[in-house]
Amino acid sequence: MANPDPEFDYSKRSQWLRAAVLGANDGLVSTASLMMGVGAVKTDIKTMILTGFAGLVAGACSMAIGEFVSVYSQLEIELAQLRRNSGRDGEGPEGGSGDEKEEEKLPNPLRAASASALAFSVGAIVPLLGASFIKDYKVRLGAVAACASVALVVFGLLGAVLGKAPLVRSCLRVLLGGWLAMAITFGLTKLIGSSAL
Repeated sequence: MANPDPEFDYSKRSQWLRAAVLGANDGLVSTASLMMGVGAVKTDIKTMILTGFAGLVAGACSMAIGEFVSVYSQLEIELAQLRRNSGRDGEGPEGGSGDEKEEEKLPNPLRAASASALAFSVGAIVPLLGASFIKDYKVRLGAVAACASVALVVFGLLGAVLGKAPLVRSCLRVLLGGWLAMAITFGLTKLIGSSAL
């Protein structure tokens, strides 16, 4: 059996996967909490679905823009360092294989932004799908909470495997954090909505 490529950086792949799991978890928790919050004061399905969809789009755009700005700043810093190291001022590599390899390792802002938006959207679509076909108000709220809970356990499991952390503790941490976010959003919105009416 052929040995794996010794130059392949498995730690980088792990970092990207962990970032994707965190982005999906963020999309799941924020969208589910938003839908639960609106569901605390509005019983119609259209309002809940539109709110969740708006949260998906806004969150994905926000994540993509934030990731692009952050990674682009990192890229500029690393490019400036490469130029200082190579002794050239603002010029690209001229056939130097070492420089070419270094430039291949540089972060890609567009790829990072796309991955971040996609990961957020994957997580955010879970509670949307859970609520889309249920007309009964209470059952719909339960479906959103149940779908979000199952997905939280899955994301916690993936994060634990990638981060080599204890499985049960990681899953519980993610699950309880998601439940807390949904409960706080639901409770505060119910309180403010009731007092405002």
